[in-house]
Amino acid sequence: MSEMADQASSLLRTPSEPGGASGVFSDIARRSVPRWHFAMLNDTERNDALVTALGKAIPPGASVLDIGSGSGLLAMAAARAGAGRVITCEMNPLLAEVARQVVDAHGLSDVVTVIGKPSTRLEVGQDLEAPVDVLVSEIVDCGLIGEGLLPAVRHAREHLLSPDGIMLPSAARLHGRLVTSDAVLKLNQVTTAGGFDVSLMNALATRGHFPVRLDTWPHRFMSDAACVLEFDLVRDALTPGERVVSLPATADGEAHALAVWFELDMGGGITLCNSPENTSSHWMQGWVPLEKPIPVKAGETVSVRLRWSDFALSASA
Repeated sequence: MSEMADQASSLLRTPSEPGGASGVFSDIARRSVPRWHFAMLNDTERNDALVTALGKAIPPGASVLDIGSGSGLLAMAAARAGAGRVITCEMNPLLAEVARQVVDAHGLSDVVTVIGKPSTRLEVGQDLEAPVDVLVSEIVDCGLIGEGLLPAVRHAREHLLSPDGIMLPSAARLHGRLVTSDAVLKLNQVTTAGGFDVSLMNALATRGHFPVRLDTWPHRFMSDAACVLEFDLVRDALTPGERVVSLPATADGEAHALAVWFELDMGGGITLCNSPENTSSHWMQGWVPLEKPIPVKAGETVSVRLRWSDFALSASA
């Protein structure tokens, strides 16, 4: 265990005192552990779907690698589903220690091992006895790839998963619609404030996608929904790239962005989706700003160049 994880273990068991060490630890934890973990763990639809998918897919006695421990939920679900051995990795040392304690509290430490490092640093023969039978990698953000799904799966598929291993999810699709919204545009763009021109701040605007819960902001869709990107996580190269997407416009006006959401294929007919209609999902939708607004006219087809890196989506005419 690392020195930081060792300190975390001690402080997690220490009652909080104002100004004391555990109080300082709590402040650090609040800064380093994203708040979305709480919304995620309270997302019943997500949790039930993943637990059910693991129960259907994991063969009795199988070895499992879970990328992104979080609270340890999926690792424990894999153990409960009949896995003989579960390795779960978490790059955040505070979360890794929490996961260890949660797993231990459930009496599953003999099956589940939590490793405090990213999956890309795991090695067979050191962290894993052999390539695993099942890979679980539910590390997705509003736009699918922002948490590093592509590089993590690329590496694990080559170095950590057996050639005939099972992958969850096995495929992912990204759907999108052209959208206009002055309200959301102002979340990432400025002109004047208090009578001063502050437009130079736009040099710091987000170029890639960011999360927006569409139903909380006035907006208008400018096209029908379409599948704009698709990944076969078992076979595709999963490298950065770009493609031209054709979207039939449904309204006249100016498109500001491509609103996107994902669909994960977890096998057995089970999918996870954060579409705008699924307002109960803790995942928001992805807002992919267009480099420049695109004038559109109903009935015409609009071509958008969608680019993806290992961690971000971007779009232009």
